[in-house]
Amino acid sequence: MGYIVLALLLIAGAAFAVVLLRRAHGARDGSDLSDLDAEVEASGWVLRLGASLSVPEARIWAGADETATRALTAAAECHRAAGTQLSAAHTADEYARATGLAREGLAHIATARAALGVAVAA
Repeated sequence: MGYIVLALLLIAGAAFAVVLLRRAHGARDGSDLSDLDAEVEASGWVLRLGASLSVPEARIWAGADETATRALTAAAECHRAAGTQLSAAHTADEYARATGLAREGLAHIATARAALGVAVAA
C-alpha cells in the first residue's frame, strides 16, 4: 500500500515539474498556443492544396491548355514550397508563410479549373 502512495506522489511530482518547465520555456522564448494553432492551420491548407492537385478525373486535365498547365505547375510549386516551409517552421510567422503559399497554390488551382471549364469547389 505504501508503494502505491509513493508511486502516485512521484507521478504527481513529475507532472508538476513538466508543467513548470513548459511554462518557464514558454516565458523565455515568448511562445504560446498560437504557434500550435498556426501549425494546425498551415497543415490543413497544405493538405487541402495537395488534395486539389490529385485529381480523380485525369482525362479532364489531359486536355489542358497552356493557361491551365501553367497554373497547375505553379500550384505544384506552391505545394512543394509550402511543404518545405511547413516542415522547417517553428513560429507563428513561419507557419503563416506556409499558409500563404498554400492559399496561393489554391488560387492557381482555381485558375486552372476555370481555364478547363471545371466547377471550382468552395
